[in-house]
Parts: sequence; structure tokens; C-alpha cells
Amino acid sequence: MQTLHVNGYDMAYLDIGQSADGGPPLVCIHGSLCDFRIWSSVLGPLTRRHRVIAPSLRHFFPEHWDGDGDTYSIAQHVDDVIGFIEKLDSKLVDLMGHSRGGHICFRVAQRRPDLLRKLILAEPGGELDGTLDPAYRPDPSPLAGMIAASAELIAKGDIDGGLQIFHDALEGPGAWNRLPAMPKQLLRDNATTLIGQMRDHRPPFSKADAEAIRTPTLFIGGANTRGSPPKVLHALAANVNGSRVEMIPSTTHTMFVQAPQKYCQIVLAFLAA
Repeated sequence: MQTLHVNGYDMAYLDIGQSADGGPPLVCIHGSLCDFRIWSSVLGPLTRRHRVIAPSLRHFFPEHWDGDGDTYSIAQHVDDVIGFIEKLDSKLVDLMGHSRGGHICFRVAQRRPDLLRKLILAEPGGELDGTLDPAYRPDPSPLAGMIAASAELIAKGDIDGGLQIFHDALEGPGAWNRLPAMPKQLLRDNATTLIGQMRDHRPPFSKADAEAIRTPTLFIGGANTRGSPPKVLHALAANVNGSRVEMIPSTTHTMFVQAPQKYCQIVLAFLAA
């Protein structure tokens, strides 16, 4: 583990492997309740061909944050990722993000396409506005309500109770109880970030946002994912010029954990194209 001082914060990160063809590193941005460890199942295959750099975002493990303060937000994390990339010893990077991390990477691509060669979005998290979803209403989304309910329990000290609400909403009833011990602990280590996310008023995606992306983009989804992520993925992909979509059979929102070989096959082919 190494650190880079970015925007007044020491960002911890892993830096593994070398790019076989001398190409740019692949920077991987984790999603909600995760940290750089979430990429462990794909590090082996990806680092055979690429230098992989996986930071933990502000307030995630290895920090043990208490949930206090106003420095947890999409805007802050976008600024941090931009600052992090600017400090690397590379003119360009390939950027990959999952879930909330995919939202962050999308916003980085909007603001700083000059930093990116290629963009990979694995079920980017967020909501669609009225230009992409005729049913859009400017009210809090069901996801926001679920995060608030989870964060309330976590703030009271019921870590597992709060995480169960969050995880079961994403993966289906009983998913938390079926989760193995190791991924459960990773979620516990980052549980208080949901307190910050409860206050995280991220802007919805618009048609203009999607049309503004000029970086070659790959969208990856789990074929069996529930809820809004597939809807968001396909709406964005339909409006990002020249983008590709790959859906991995028999997987859900954490498709790269559930099918790491297939996921890496798709990513490596896209990066090599």
C-alpha cells in the first residue's frame, strides 16, 4: 500500500504490475461501502497485461471514519480522483469504476477527458433525469430512502443491521445472511461511509451528460442485477456515442467478484482494441 497526498488528504492505493505494451495504467475506482480490496479477484488476470492502480476514496478503509463532517460527496471524490490521476507518473490513464465509483468516473470523463484514454463503467450508480427517463420525479429515490434507513441504524451502532438493509435491497432478500465472512467484513470496515452518503446529493444523469462523453466507453453489467442499475446502464449507453455494452450471464451487481475470469476477458479485450 502506498499513499498520495491529494487535496489535503492522504489517499491510500495499490499499485501492481506493469503494462505489457507500455500503455497507460488502469485506475480502478470502487463503489459504496468498498475500498481498494474489492478488486482483489481481478488483480491477477488484469496485472498480467496492465499496471493496475486501485485507490481507496476519501473516508474509506484504511481510514476508520466516524461519519462526521461534510467532506464525503460525489463532488469531493471526483475532485480527488482528478487530483490523484494528475499526480501519477503517466500522461493518460484507463479509468474503471463500479457502482458509485462508476458515477465518479463518468463525471471525471465529463470534466477531464484529457486525462483518459478509455473508460469502463460497471453498472454506474445514480439516477436518470427527465431527459432519459419519462417517469422521472424530483423526489428522493427509493435508493436514497434505503440508504437513509441503513445509515440511521449504523449511526446508532447497529452495523450489521444497517448493512443488511443495504445489501438485501441490492441483491435480494436474505443476501446479507448468505454473504461469506470476508466480504461482510469489508462492508463493516466501511459502514460509516453510508452516513456520509445519506447526505450525498448527487446530480442525476441527463441526456446531455451522456452525449458529452467523448472517451471510448465500455459498459459492463450483471445479467441478473435487480432494480435500477440495468436501466441506468442502458440509458447511458444508448446516448454515449460509440459505447459498447457487455452483460455477464448469471451475475448481479458485483459481477466482477462473481465471474472474475469473464469480467477480465471483457476488460482486457476492450483495452487491447
